[in-house]
Amino acid sequence: MAGEWNEQPLAELCLYLNRGAAPSYVDQGGILVLNQKCVREGRVLFAEARRTDHVAKAVTAERFLKPYDVLVNSTGVGTLGRVAQVLDLPEIATVDSHVTIVRADSKKMFPLYLGLALRYFQSEIEALAEGSTGQTELSRTRLGSMRIPLPPDEEQRAIAHILGTLDEKIELNRRMNETLEAIARALFKSWFVDFGPVRAKSEGREIGLPKPIADLFPDSFEDSALGEIPTGWRVGSVDDEFNLTMGQSPPGDTYNEVEMGLPFYQGCTDFGFRFPTRRIYCTTPTRLGKAGDALVSVRAPVGDINMATEDCAIGRGVAAVRHKTGSRSYSYQFMRSIKEVFARFEAEGTVFGSIGKKDFHEIACVNPPRKLVLAYEARVSPLDDRVEVNERESRTLAALRDALLPKLISGELRVRSLKKAIPGDGQREVDCDERMQP
Repeated sequence: MAGEWNEQPLAELCLYLNRGAAPSYVDQGGILVLNQKCVREGRVLFAEARRTDHVAKAVTAERFLKPYDVLVNSTGVGTLGRVAQVLDLPEIATVDSHVTIVRADSKKMFPLYLGLALRYFQSEIEALAEGSTGQTELSRTRLGSMRIPLPPDEEQRAIAHILGTLDEKIELNRRMNETLEAIARALFKSWFVDFGPVRAKSEGREIGLPKPIADLFPDSFEDSALGEIPTGWRVGSVDDEFNLTMGQSPPGDTYNEVEMGLPFYQGCTDFGFRFPTRRIYCTTPTRLGKAGDALVSVRAPVGDINMATEDCAIGRGVAAVRHKTGSRSYSYQFMRSIKEVFARFEAEGTVFGSIGKKDFHEIACVNPPRKLVLAYEARVSPLDDRVEVNERESRTLAALRDALLPKLISGELRVRSLKKAIPGDGQREVDCDERMQP
C-alpha cells in the first residue's frame, strides 16, 4: 500500500450501509426491487428485477436507490460477495433483504472510487460471511468493518476515470451486440417463423426485399403436420438439415488451466452472452466442435445456446450443431428458435433435464429451401462478425481492467498525471458530482 494512503472502516465512509427489506411482491404497479440475480459480472441487471408494493412500510426513504450506490450480495452460496455499482436508474428502485446498499459519503470519498474498491475486495467480502455452507450470511457490521484504502481525492478520481472509461467501452460494446443480435433474431423470425414475406406476397403487398431474394419466397401456403407452411417447403427433422456432434467428456487427467490443448466446454457454466469463455483446456479431446458451430447445452439446463469462435473440445453437457449448408448464423438462430422444445426435455427430467442424440435428431421442424438459408446467412453473417469483434475487444479490455484494478487500488501504479494525459477527463467527474447533489 502506498505509504501516504490511510485506511478507514467502510462504515465511517458511508451515509448509509444496510440491507434492503423483505419485499411484498406485486404483479403490477409498485417499484422495482433488485435481488441477488440482479448483481452479476459487476453490473446491475434491472431486467431481472421484480416489483414490490411501494407503500410497504419496510421500504423506507433511505432504501430507495440513488446513483452511485454500491450493491453487495449478502446471502447465498455462489452469489454472496458479488458487487455492482448503480450508474443509471431507469426508475425508482430498491433492493430486497439479500442485498446490501452501500452509499458513499461524497465528502469523505469519491463515490465511483468506492465501487471500484469494493470490486477489488470482492473475495475478501465473501470471506467475511458467517454461517453454514448452505446458509452463509454477511452482516452489515462485518462489511462495515472492512478497511478501505483512501488515496488523495485527485488519485481517487483518476482511478475512477481510467477504469470507468474501460467499463464504459465494454458496456457500449455489450449494447451494440444486443442491438445486432435483435436485428438478426427479428429477421430470422420474420422469414422462418412468421413467414412474413410469404404472407405479404399472398396478400399482394410489397415485401421490401431485393428481387433475387423476394423470388425465393412462394406466394401461398399449404397444410402440413406442423400447421400452415409456405408452399414447397417441407416438414422434416433436425437430422435432415443439421450435422450434430454430441459431446463426450475425456479423462480428467487431460484437463488443465494452462492453455495446453483445445478449449474445453463442459456445459452452460462456460457460456456467455453469445460466446463461451475459456476456462479449462483439454490435451486429448474425444469430441470436437468447429468454429462457428452452435453450441447447445444438453444437460441441466437444456437449451442454452452459444456459438463457438474456435475449434474446441466439448464435454457431455454440450452438443455442436451446424446446418448442412455450413451456415453458422442460421444454425445459431434456429437453435434459439426452438428453445420451447428444449424446455420440454428440461421439464421431463427426473433429477435433471437432458436430451439425447436420438431425441435431438427427431425434433420436428420446417425446412426452408437451402438457397433461402444461404440468403439469410449472407445478410446476417456480417452482423455476427461485428458481434464477435466487439466481444473480443471487450474481453481484452476486461483483462486490462482486471490487471489494472489491484495495481491502482494498492498504489503500485500511480495515475496523478492522468488528467493531462487523457482528453476529456473532467467530464466524467462533473457528471458524478452534479448527480450527487440533493
